[in-house]
Amino acid sequence: MRTILIDKKTNIKEMITAQISKKIILILMPIIVFLLSFTIGKYPISFEELLTILKESIFSLNRSLPDVLYSVILKVRLPRIFAAFAAGASLAASGAAYQGMFRNPLVSPDILGASAGAAFGAAIGILFSLGIIGIQILSFIFGLLAVLLTYLISMKLGKNNKATLVLILSGMLIKTLFTSFITLTKYLADPYSKLPEITFWLMGSLAAINLKDAYIIFIVFIIGIIPLLLLRWKLNVLSFDEEEARALGLNVNRIRTVVIVCSTFMTASVVSVAGLIGWVGLVVPHFSRMLVGPNFKKLIPTSILIGGSFLLFVDDLARCIGSLEIPLGVLTSIIGAPFFIYLMLNVKKGWI
Repeated sequence: MRTILIDKKTNIKEMITAQISKKIILILMPIIVFLLSFTIGKYPISFEELLTILKESIFSLNRSLPDVLYSVILKVRLPRIFAAFAAGASLAASGAAYQGMFRNPLVSPDILGASAGAAFGAAIGILFSLGIIGIQILSFIFGLLAVLLTYLISMKLGKNNKATLVLILSGMLIKTLFTSFITLTKYLADPYSKLPEITFWLMGSLAAINLKDAYIIFIVFIIGIIPLLLLRWKLNVLSFDEEEARALGLNVNRIRTVVIVCSTFMTASVVSVAGLIGWVGLVVPHFSRMLVGPNFKKLIPTSILIGGSFLLFVDDLARCIGSLEIPLGVLTSIIGAPFFIYLMLNVKKGWI
């Protein structure tokens, strides 16, 4: 009996130690990637120079280093780093919220058509030379429209066990439809000005990001993520059947509307500024769920940290791996697809 109690105490201590280690890693990971992103690139900067620049800029001290270093850090890398982290966090949190709301681990902003709809709205904005605010509004409207169409079709046609399959097929249909609209927009665009701009933008990149764009992504992320964080315990309830959630006193339709609007808003903001960046909203929630489990109280914050760190790391690769910068959407697909296959082969059934 005493041996059993000792074993139980040992197991409890090991579990507590493992949980503390995970928390420390999750906190340190974005900090390390964040700081390293400042120092690497075509113009390498040492860590000591970085600390000096940040200290002198924060406390308004006299500059002791060449002006070009301050320009590289403050005007080029700082906006890009903040935008990359906010974009990755937005896509990952949106994917986790979508998966919980639809009770489907294969759901993501890409599969539901949100990214394609938002991309079409942004392409229309570029075609008509609208400003960033106009592109943002159109991107949000068409992204929301795409998700609503997917959801309405699945609710109309899906019954019992076929609901999940119909949801995925509906998303693929809507995604194909808006992708065709994007192709039509490219066909109508000026081949010497608008067409190259739309084509490059669709591949996804943060190369042309500026401080204003970073503000937009970061502010929209804050606005969209606060309701999701406040509702994350209700997402746990939505993982049950809809009748059970209603029996527990939840207004399912209201919660679902808030989640759709916030998630689509964040996705649209990323698409309108950085273009199409796939797989983040699908792979990161899966990986986060493997670390902390399906409880959305932990899953959404974990997805935010891992998603932001992941996209920031991929953006560092995009600007450092070759002589020319690789489109960000290309790299996320190259990394995300094989990694997702690995997860699907190794994860156990019943994990969601």
